[in-house]
This record gives sequence, structure tokens and C-alpha cells, in this order.
Amino acid sequence: MLSIYALTWLGVLAAQMSPGPNLAAVASVGLAQGRKPALCVVAGISSGMLVWSAATALGLGALIEAFPLSLLFLKFLGGGYLLFLGIKAARATLKGGGSATFAPDTRPLTNALAWRRGVLVLLTNPKAALMWAAVASFLFGQGLSAWHVLAFGPMGALSGLVIYGTYALLFSTGVAMRGYSRFSRWFEGVFAAAFGAMGASLIWAGVREAKD
Repeated sequence: MLSIYALTWLGVLAAQMSPGPNLAAVASVGLAQGRKPALCVVAGISSGMLVWSAATALGLGALIEAFPLSLLFLKFLGGGYLLFLGIKAARATLKGGGSATFAPDTRPLTNALAWRRGVLVLLTNPKAALMWAAVASFLFGQGLSAWHVLAFGPMGALSGLVIYGTYALLFSTGVAMRGYSRFSRWFEGVFAAAFGAMGASLIWAGVREAKD
């Protein structure tokens, strides 16, 4: 189980390092309003991760228990999505030149409003929903129970807190833009490899199960 968790966590880490709505929200607030509001956005994003992870773990667990064949469908669906993300990241890696731009958000935010923005960014991000569904499908496909999948949620939320918290500290100094642009290609490369491996593994497991 630890090796399965490690592979899954690697994929989640790579996704969290990669450009997207979460990073854009943190960067835009950090650049314009400083460290504390940006960290509150990060706390909101991590809170939203716990919601998505619990929803996918318990929801998919109930679905699989009621309709066992749905796991086979989810393996192909989740594996296909993970491969899509991996290929997309691989193309970004080969193209280079940076993958996102972040504009400062100058609208004043209280700590509570900043936290709420982080939650809303995460919960309304379809990429996050699909990613957590794919992660849950992968873990279920490895034979883990709903409680094992649920236990993975805090790991993803903790890594999100650390990674986006680091970004918040960096972007609030106003000196991180060039550094991130320089290394974003490497982040995309790790993302491509990790999610490509997870997607291929999930689809291969589905093929073998379909043959049995």
C-alpha cells in the first residue's frame, strides 16, 4: 500500500506544482496584497482538497459497491484522463517558454474572504474534480478500500498546503516570477511522467480485468 500511495502522491505533487487555477489564485493575491492574504488563499485551497477527496472516496466507494462493473469503467475513464494530462504536460515540456502568466489582483481581501476565494477556486475547478476522481479510481483499482482512499485525502491536502504555501511566500516577495518561469518546464516534465505512469497502469489493469 505504501508504494501505491507513493506513486499517487508523486502524481498529485507534480499536479500541484504545475500551473493552473490554484497557483494563479495564490500568485495573483500574493503579488498584489502580500503574504498573509496569499496564505489564507492557500488554506482555502487545502480545505477544498479535503472536500473533493472525501466526496470522491465515499461517493465512488458507494458506487462501486452497488455496481461492481463501474470500477472497470472508472479504470478506463480515469486512466484516459490521466494519460491526457500527461500528454498535455509532455507537450508543454517540449514546447517550453513558460506555461502561465499571473496578473496581480489588487481587490482588497480580508483573511476570511481570501480563504473563501481559495475554497471556491478549488471547488469550482473541474480539473481538480477530475483529478481527485482519477486518483480515487486509481487507488480503488489497486484494491484499496474507501477508507484507504479517504486516508489519502489529508496527504494531498498537506502537500498542497506546503507547495502552495511556498508559492505564496515566494510570490509575496515579488521576485519569484522569473524563477518560476525558468523551472516550470521541469515541473511539467515531472507531471507528465507521473500521471502518464498512473494512467497507463490504470488502463492496463482494466484491460487485464476485461479479459478475465
